[in-house]
Amino acid sequence: MSCIRFNTPAQRQAMREHAPAMLTAEEAAALHPSPPVTESKINRLRLLARDANPKIRESVASSYNTPDDVFLDLARDEDAGVRGCVAKNEAAPCDILRMLADDPSETVRGWVAVNYFVPEDVMAKLATDPSRTVRSLVTWKGQLAEAG
Repeated sequence: MSCIRFNTPAQRQAMREHAPAMLTAEEAAALHPSPPVTESKINRLRLLARDANPKIRESVASSYNTPDDVFLDLARDEDAGVRGCVAKNEAAPCDILRMLADDPSETVRGWVAVNYFVPEDVMAKLATDPSRTVRSLVTWKGQLAEAG
């Protein structure tokens, strides 16, 4: 006996007719709000930012709720993956993104280049980066902006 079930054309039509309307992103967000950011959550981020495991530090570097001073510490992390997570985080302060534009890692500088909240002066600097990959990312992002 098979557990696979095949619906008839009439059943598929009935499912289409009774399908719920799709929600916009805003409507879905309103129905499922994020929990409030509490002092406890901020303290937890501060604690996790000092974890020995770089993957844990990456998760803190990826959070929109990370405090600016923790972003600064993570931007100086010895692990390029952690610095890269700061570089691509849209909540990272502009001064920290400026700092990461000089990072020794081409990958980190590439993440800075594709972050949509990077100031114009940083993009101009990255447009002349020694890495062809970073320069290509700057060009690609510029083309996206022109097309949009």
